Amino acid sequence: MTAYEAVRIRLDPTPRQERMLMSHAGAARFAYNLMLSHVTRQLSLGERPDWTMYAMRRWWNEWKQEIAPWWRQNSKEAYNSAFEWLSLALKNWSDSRKGRRCGRPVGWPRYKSKRTSIPRFAYTTGRFGLIDGDPKALRLPRIGRVHCMENAARLVRGRRIVRMTVSRRAGAWYAALTVERDTHRRTTPCARRGYPVGVDLGAKTLATLSDGTVFPNPHAYARSQRKLRRAQQTLSRRERGSNRWGRSLDRLRRVHMRVTAQRADHVGKLTAWLAATYPSISIEDLNVQGMTHNHRLAKHVLDADFAEFRRQLEYKTARTGARLHVIDRWYPSSKTCHRCGTVKTKLPLSERVYHCDKCGLTMDRDLNAAINIMVAGSAPETLNARGGDVRRPGSPEATQTPVKREPSRRANAVRLGAAPGNRGM
Repeated sequence: MTAYEAVRIRLDPTPRQERMLMSHAGAARFAYNLMLSHVTRQLSLGERPDWTMYAMRRWWNEWKQEIAPWWRQNSKEAYNSAFEWLSLALKNWSDSRKGRRCGRPVGWPRYKSKRTSIPRFAYTTGRFGLIDGDPKALRLPRIGRVHCMENAARLVRGRRIVRMTVSRRAGAWYAALTVERDTHRRTTPCARRGYPVGVDLGAKTLATLSDGTVFPNPHAYARSQRKLRRAQQTLSRRERGSNRWGRSLDRLRRVHMRVTAQRADHVGKLTAWLAATYPSISIEDLNVQGMTHNHRLAKHVLDADFAEFRRQLEYKTARTGARLHVIDRWYPSSKTCHRCGTVKTKLPLSERVYHCDKCGLTMDRDLNAAINIMVAGSAPETLNARGGDVRRPGSPEATQTPVKREPSRRANAVRLGAAPGNRGM
């Protein structure tokens, strides 16, 4: 069985190659808008449109010579990638209307703007990818050899490339390579500790482990707010659409890109170390959207990126063979004393040290929560009805929506961990 993963590489094109890349991205945007207007016109005339990718290709091949006689200047893959993205967007809109898609309602696709949309296109067929004997370069059809900022062959590691998506973000060009990965192969961790660990995530300290290890939160966005404020003020003083406005917008995007890179680097290294070090990892099932309702903490909660932390930990533990436990949403990890099991009624966020009135335990509240998470992750499996409001055992009515996990529509999911009503705990 094979799976897929992405390898992102920054490109270093020449001025001529950069113009060709922009031409390919513009051709993809033109094909996307053209086909969207065609589908909209069919719906306005009462016809039944066929918005599959293959139907769009047939229509384009029939009329491209009359509509766009310049189409040979770019690779055919630029147009095909636009049809693929539009077909997926229309399918998501249709599934959302019919109730076959979870999450927020999906609206009708919008036209791509030249100034605000991200320039991008993709290759799925043809001779694209690595170049033999040239590890720091990629081959792009119709564009040629493009130099890379890093060793592409070392990142790909000889795996087959099935797709290449080229995009421009914050003034820089990137190539995202989709490569195959064998799921049966397990990476042997270099340093495996023989005991499980619980991870408590927070806004002040990003992760506190049950063995006492603390990883501080880098606060990438908060530290860059001064630069962002200046870049946004400069952009607001420029005339929209002018060359100076475009340069100011690129400067603002570079600041945002740096914040994103700092956050991704910290989360990626931390999750990789956890997956390679511990055989069993337990984390909380946080409701990030509910936590952002507190406007005093919303900025710091989103800056910590809890959802990305959990997403990376899920697939990295699958690679290394470690077990990941997600405890039940109702488990009061912060309010419970790990020594005697006493649960406090209230525990405000300002109280950073946990004091147990029964046994006299005094310790850091995050460390106490991490120990409780580790113990709960080692408990037997309990059935947890996922969704909005649920009914606890012995309660005739549904209780309020919790803030320790993300809402989902799966009604029969099973999570590892002990809920408050678990007598075996």
